[in-house]
This record gives sequence, C-alpha cells and structure tokens, in this order.
Amino acid sequence: MKYQIITTFIISLCCNISLTQAQEKNLEPVLDSTALPQVLLKGTSIKSELTHTPAAVNRLDHRELNRNSPTLLTSSFNRIPGVYTQAGALNTNRITIRGIGARAQYGTTRLKAYFNEIPISTGDGQTVINDIDLEAIESVEIIKGPNSSLYGSGLGGVLHLFAYQPRNERSFAKISSSFGSYQLLKNTASVGYSDKKKSLFATYNHLQNEGYRENSEYDRKSFNFNGTFYSGENSAISFLGNFTRLKAYIPSSIGKTAYRENPESAAFKWISAEGYESYDRFLLGISYRQHFTDNLENTTSVFINSRDAYEPRPFDILKENSFSMGARTRFNYKTELFSLPAEASLGAEFLNENYYGSNFENLYEEFPNQGSVRGSQIANLEQDRKYYNLFAQLNLQVFPKLKLVGGLNVNFTDYALTDLFEEDEIDQTGDYQFETIWSPRIAALYELNSTKNIYLNISKGFSTPTVDETLTPQGLINTSLKPEIGWDYEVGFKGNWFEDFYTEIALYSIQVNDLLVAERIAEDQYVGANAGKTDHNGVELLLKYNWKITSAIILKPYASANFNFYKFDEFIDEGQDFSGNDLTGVPDQKINIGLDLIAENGFSLFSNVLFVSEIPLNDENSLETDRYQLINIKAGYDFTIFNDFQINLNAGVNNVFDEHYAVSTLPNAVGFGNSEPRYYYPGNDRNFYGGVEVKYLF
Repeated sequence: MKYQIITTFIISLCCNISLTQAQEKNLEPVLDSTALPQVLLKGTSIKSELTHTPAAVNRLDHRELNRNSPTLLTSSFNRIPGVYTQAGALNTNRITIRGIGARAQYGTTRLKAYFNEIPISTGDGQTVINDIDLEAIESVEIIKGPNSSLYGSGLGGVLHLFAYQPRNERSFAKISSSFGSYQLLKNTASVGYSDKKKSLFATYNHLQNEGYRENSEYDRKSFNFNGTFYSGENSAISFLGNFTRLKAYIPSSIGKTAYRENPESAAFKWISAEGYESYDRFLLGISYRQHFTDNLENTTSVFINSRDAYEPRPFDILKENSFSMGARTRFNYKTELFSLPAEASLGAEFLNENYYGSNFENLYEEFPNQGSVRGSQIANLEQDRKYYNLFAQLNLQVFPKLKLVGGLNVNFTDYALTDLFEEDEIDQTGDYQFETIWSPRIAALYELNSTKNIYLNISKGFSTPTVDETLTPQGLINTSLKPEIGWDYEVGFKGNWFEDFYTEIALYSIQVNDLLVAERIAEDQYVGANAGKTDHNGVELLLKYNWKITSAIILKPYASANFNFYKFDEFIDEGQDFSGNDLTGVPDQKINIGLDLIAENGFSLFSNVLFVSEIPLNDENSLETDRYQLINIKAGYDFTIFNDFQINLNAGVNNVFDEHYAVSTLPNAVGFGNSEPRYYYPGNDRNFYGGVEVKYLF
C-alpha cells in the first residue's frame, strides 16, 4: 500500500510541475519577510544556490539549530529527511545518512565532518561533533550520499559545520544560563566584534547534567574562538580554535527486561566499574583566501587536531592519544570551455594522524565499590595513518537551462603499525596500504523555470575500516579488509511554489559492496569483516511554508519524511545467509512535522512531532523495536531594554506525552552467560528546561 501512495504522490507532483511550468511566467525571487530566501551553500567546492545544486544537500541555520534544548548539536538533525540521529547519552551518538553507518556499534562512522573546512573526523573515519557547543555554530550543511569526488572518504555523506560570525558591525557581550530536568545546568559567556576590516567571536560554556539513567553524569567545558581579517577586497585570513574538556559516565545499553521495567538503570557491569570516558580535545586551523583575478581564487587551510583520552570500561581500561595535522587547498577558476560558461575547482587534502593506544586490565571486581582500578598493561600500539585526497570538479553551463557537473577524486590511504608491547610473542609491526580508490561523479541540473529545478546525480563513495575493525580476535592487523564501496544513483526536484512554499523530493538507490560488519568476540568487543552487499533505496520529501497570517504574525509549518527500502543484497555471516533481510539498525520510515510561530512582538513558539517506525535489532530480523512518536515544544520571548540590552527568555518540554521508547540501539547484541542481549538505550522520559540570555550591544 505504501508503495502505491508514494508512486501516486510522485506522479501527481511530476504532473503538477509540468502543468505549472506551462501556465506560470518566470517569477523573480521575492526576498521579503515571508518569501523563502535563496540559500547560498558554502560547503560545496563551487559555491551555488541550494536550489541550483545537483545533489541532495540540506542546511540548518542558527535558529533551526537552537529550536530544541541547549544540550545537543545533533538534536535538530532529525528534521532532515534521510538523516537519523540516535543519542544513547549526551556523549554517545550515532548519525546515519541514508542507512550508511547504521550498523556502527558505539558512534558515528562512514561519514566526514568539517568545521570551517577543517576535518574533525579521525583518520579512520570516526566522528564526534556533540562536544562542539551550539553557541559556536552558525549553520550546518549536510551533503547526503556518496560524494567522495568532493571530500574523499565518507560513504554516508558530509557534515559541514560553520562557525558563528558577528555581522552587524557592532560589538557585543552575552551571557546565558539554561537549567532543567536531571539537574541540567549550562552557563555560557560570549563576546563578538565586527567592522569592515574584521570579525571576531569567542564563547565559553560549562554544561553539567546528572542524566536520566544511572551512571550518566556529564560534565563538559568548551572554549571556541574564530575570526576573519580582511585585507582589502581580494584577500582574507581566518582562524578557528576549539578546546573541549569532557568527563562523561557511560550507562551503556540494557536488556529487554530492564528496558521495560527499569529504564533508568545502567548496565550492571558498567555501573559496577563506574565506566566513563574523559578527554581533552584541541582543534586549531588557519585559512587564507586570495582572489588573484576576478576569475581565479585560492583557499588554503592548515590545521592540527589533538585528543588525549582515558576510558575505563568493564573489560579493560583504554588510554589513547591522537595527534593529526594536515592541509587543504582549493583553486577555483571561471572560464569558457567550447564557448560555454564554465567553472572549475581543483584541490588536494592531506591528513597525517598519529595514534597511541594502551590497554590495561580493569580490576574493579577485585576492588568492590571503588569503581575502575587500573591493572597490568595488556596491549600497547602506535598507528600512523596518512590520507591523501586529490579532487577536481567542473561545472559547465551547456544551455541556459541545463548545467552539467563532472568530478573526480583520487584517494591514497596507508598506515603503519608499531607494536610496543613486548610481553607477548605477537608482533604486529608492519606497513599496510589500501588500494588507490578512484571516485567519479557526474550530475546534471535542468531549470524548469526560474523557481523550479530537477537534477540527476551519479557518484561513487567509499569508507575505510576503523582502527577497531582492522584488529583480529588475536589483536593482529587484518590485512585482508577492504574499504566499503558504494554507487549512488539519484534523481530529484527542488523548487518554490507561490514564492512561500518550498518543496524537495529525491529518489535514490545506493549499492554498497564489501560491507563491513561487526563480529562480536566478547560482551563489549568486536572485530570487522567484509561480508556482503546492501541495497539502499529510498524516497525523501521536504516541505516548507511561510504563512503570513497578519502583518505581525508568521506561521512556518514544515514536514520532512523518508521511506526506506534497505535490504541485504548478498550477506553471509559465519555460515548464516541473511540475503533479502531488512538492514539492521535503521527505521524504514521517519516523519518529522512541525509548526513554528514568529511574532513581531518577540514571541516565538517551536513545536514538532517525530514519528519513527520499527528498527530491526539483528540481522535475522527476529527482533525489532516498537515504533514511537515524540512531541517537543519550546517557547521564547525576545525584548529590548535601555536600547542596548537584548533579553531572551525561553522554556521547553521534551517528550510531552512521556513516551517510552528506545532512543538508540546496539545492533546484533549478544548475551553472554545467562545475561540478556543488551540491545536498548532507553530514551528520556518527559523533561523540562528553561533559560535566560542577556546581550549587551556596545
């Protein structure tokens, strides 16, 4: 039935497009308070408007990112069709794009993330972004699907964060405080300065939360600073720095009985060991942009990224340190090719990451009620990863209404392992290299009229195995592992209707080969293996409307939805054939509907309903979560006193009807001994928050 509904909708939309194109005159975009504005994307190698980009790209601005509680940057990502975010705790998040990364065990893999063009994903493809505070982010752009011709490794897509920049040419100082359920407390202080020559911003925040579940206390301090200095009209130098200190306890997943009867509980071994993770993380980058002529420009960035971490876990204690440095450069050139307008982008990216990891015994069972106690060392490894990425793109305006895009990426990834543990007879030392990967892309965009476009995109992507996946059960490097490779075939429509109504629809098919799967060797340990192929077929819809009820009130309803048909094409794991089963760890339907109200007197109201269908918990498809729906509401009031003081008051409720649901899952959990498989991360019950912000303009 749902196939018929989707097919009917697509046919109706296509017919409506054709009729409207025949009847409408070309409309110039109206950029008043109600019209949906043209959005210029910054995360693509050649900048273009959102509606004129032949790829599935979505953008969240500062207001959209702050329409929820102030704790998680990723809490707004579920507004984007095709993107599903699971948050087992404030420090345990999994972002999947079009089903890619759904089988990851404890975090986000298979995508790339950048902060102002500085990579924040590790060299082996793991991404943590929730320790970057909301206050430091102006917007997020999400490129969905394999687009390795732009950014290299990242089969699922690319997350591009852009730092907040003052633009009103006035200095300001701002303080804010948020508070709420589970002893939530967040204090923030920010300053900004802007004039015609420079733009500077800095923010510090301290976030504390005891958490809904046992053993989930969270404490994060972060400091972010960024700025741009302009040298005339032709050059600018920018910098970005971010420091985070985190200590977050880990409740981990729980079994079905505890999930139903005592969702506030933590996993027994994790609470006994008082397991947690703590780290200091530092990111620094400098970028220089130069316009040599009206047609030629270059942007070059250099960056460093370091992380010093300590993580006591029931099965061992992990101490790790990583340091990476790299550079990225891109030349853009406007010219004519065969007398046709063209724009080319040519660039390179290099990343060198040095990783140290030491494992120690955890003696918490021998020292009851003392938490984790470090014992003898059981492993000590050093790994150096080098990542070389060459990319090129050409945009060619073949006809006034037809644009063609071609791209190519070449990637070289190698790593050297040094075994520093001499107390066993195993020596893993060696140099390893993945095969050179060529990733082409071809796309086309056709302008139906001045406000509506259709596009076609065919692209290839890949993801390399993580450090954990490259290790065998004996702790050796598995040199037979291959990167996952995926091809994306996509057609879509983007357009405005009646100036105030924006729609997107995308139909795609992604075929993934050499699927990397996690094989469990202990209760909380796993290794990787290439075990098959998956098909990711889906439909995505996005609707936005600006409705000016009166001269003082605007309603902004929106809806996003994705309908997924993700299957194992060929998948045999340890002799079991799962071919034809639904992909584990991702729902086949996600619908997000919301209504925002903006009033001229400063009052605002944000509301949304999130529907999530059942999620298969294992490859056999013998167990799945219950479907759920969440309602969240937030209200705010902005006003000014004494001309220069801007005040914001806000309050919100999450999970209004106290829904019992699994906010995240652990795919293919295994029960050891008499224990149940620990599949479930319970979602928070009904919870409240509020805040006050005071901003002074100098």
